[in-house]
Amino acid sequence: MAHPVEEGSGAPSFRPLWRLMPYLWPKDAGLRARVFISLFCLVLAIIATTIFPIVMGQVTNELARSPGEIVLATTLGLVGAYVLARILMQTFAQLRDGVFAKVQYAAMRDVGVETFAHVHTLSLRFHLERKTGGLSRVIERGTKGIDTLLSFALFSIFPTLFQLILFSVVMVYRLDWTIAIATLTMVVAYTWFTFAITRWRIAFRREMNQSDTDANTKAVDSLLNYETVKYFNNEVHETRRFDKSMEKYARASIQSQISLSVLNTGQAVIVALGMGAVMILTALGIREGRFSVGDFVMANAILMQLYVPLNLLGTVYREITQALVDMDAMFRLLGRPQEVKDKPDAPPLAVSGGEIRFEDVVFAYDPERIVLKGISFTVPAGKTVAVVGPSGAGKSTISRILYRFYDIKSGRVTIDGQDIRDVTQASLRAVIGIVPQDTVLFNDTVRYNIAYGRIGASEDEIREAAKLAQIDKSIQHLPQGYDAMVGERGLKLSGGEKQRVAIARTILKNPPILMLDEATSALDTGTEREIQGALHEVSLGRTTLVIAHRLSTVIDADEILVLDHGTIIERGRHADLLAQGGHYASMWNKQREAAAARAKLKEVENDPDVAPGVARVTSI
Repeated sequence: MAHPVEEGSGAPSFRPLWRLMPYLWPKDAGLRARVFISLFCLVLAIIATTIFPIVMGQVTNELARSPGEIVLATTLGLVGAYVLARILMQTFAQLRDGVFAKVQYAAMRDVGVETFAHVHTLSLRFHLERKTGGLSRVIERGTKGIDTLLSFALFSIFPTLFQLILFSVVMVYRLDWTIAIATLTMVVAYTWFTFAITRWRIAFRREMNQSDTDANTKAVDSLLNYETVKYFNNEVHETRRFDKSMEKYARASIQSQISLSVLNTGQAVIVALGMGAVMILTALGIREGRFSVGDFVMANAILMQLYVPLNLLGTVYREITQALVDMDAMFRLLGRPQEVKDKPDAPPLAVSGGEIRFEDVVFAYDPERIVLKGISFTVPAGKTVAVVGPSGAGKSTISRILYRFYDIKSGRVTIDGQDIRDVTQASLRAVIGIVPQDTVLFNDTVRYNIAYGRIGASEDEIREAAKLAQIDKSIQHLPQGYDAMVGERGLKLSGGEKQRVAIARTILKNPPILMLDEATSALDTGTEREIQGALHEVSLGRTTLVIAHRLSTVIDADEILVLDHGTIIERGRHADLLAQGGHYASMWNKQREAAAARAKLKEVENDPDVAPGVARVTSI
């Protein structure tokens, strides 16, 4: 389901219309000129539309004369004016659309890009709570809503209101006030009925939106986890989940269609009654000698001119209200405050050595669960400090805090004495390179994924980074080399290859501070050794913070911190911690025993004298 903050509730708000106004009055002088020209064309088109029924009535009066009284020149002139009015009516309307198109699509682009950029500034907490498929749909529908709103509101509703005013003046001047009142009554009744029914239908449209978002989210989530679906043979289950969402969408769509039929029927009845009343009043006026046959034709032509936009009013109002709902969802997203913000006039981080200090840091994802309970440690410039401990101890939280994905509750985190909350986030993240446990790659080429470490890097720099990460030879063996596509989330590459790409990316970034967040814990022992060699080369001369589960990867660290339940319970070098015989030594012994058991198991599996069944049972 779409999150209520984005989807909104209740009747559609007109706030998005006011939020959109600055984009319709752009700073660019050329676009402003287009706004003026399009509005001028709009007025000319309305005037031509108003003149058309008057000329038509005049032509009818001229032709109603007896053959001997018809003046050919006058008749031809009126017919020419009739033709010209129709041509101008269409020409100015099309010119208006063509001129305004650049303004319209510039507004769509600006709002869409601004929203996309804003979503990237929102905190990790926001993105962990949202589903990407639903989020992308909010942006997509919002930008389409702008197109709909501008097309219908600016060039349908406002011209119709202007036309109604002009036609009312013409009717009062050329006919009488009773016919103008009958026309206005029809328009008011039609508009009231349309708005009332359409507002009733909004609930169905919202439900359609939510079901559509839900179905799209489930589809994206399922396809992204294609392998997991296959592992557990759950294709039918995923299809069933998607079908339930589509069933809700279909049910809401059916209700929407039924209510649309009610709307169209009511509109047709009101228009028919209104036109009948105007025609009767005009016919009575002809009988009394107050009106001519041309006046009857003119009144009918005016009603026909009004009928076209009025007939679209239901669709226009429905589309506009839906556009307002969609835009409101997008503007709510755009207006969502950033949890982590730069201070006003925050300076960039100036790195001299890269010393990292955590000073009595307290952090909680939510108030009821404190993850870090006043930890303090220092990573000296150019040195390596490792943080180890069981799952859930708070190790990865340290990396998220250092990147300032979250702000801490109390304490300080500094780099070269500068509190990371006092400097810009961009400059902070520019000096830190990370090799994460789970490397997720873009569905693009190997070259693009390595170059992502420093956009604009040369081909030679990319290849050099790949060589240092020990992946250059593997890339050359790919059918398309550096142009090979890595697939969704990099699934075409092995775990070791993905990690090497991540290392190459970090090498290309060339940061003074390096963070290794369980970078090899998901790899086999042989691949881990190779990756460790590459990581050792990368970390030379850099301030390095290692988050590790396998203790064998941190024995050379300058200091090892043992974290448990958010507190540092031991610290020191590898040999010193073993000598203490505490928590670290216990973890080390357990991991060595597990490694010995794995080695023994492998030896048994490779022994030809052991029955295959025994090996399989042993494996289990």
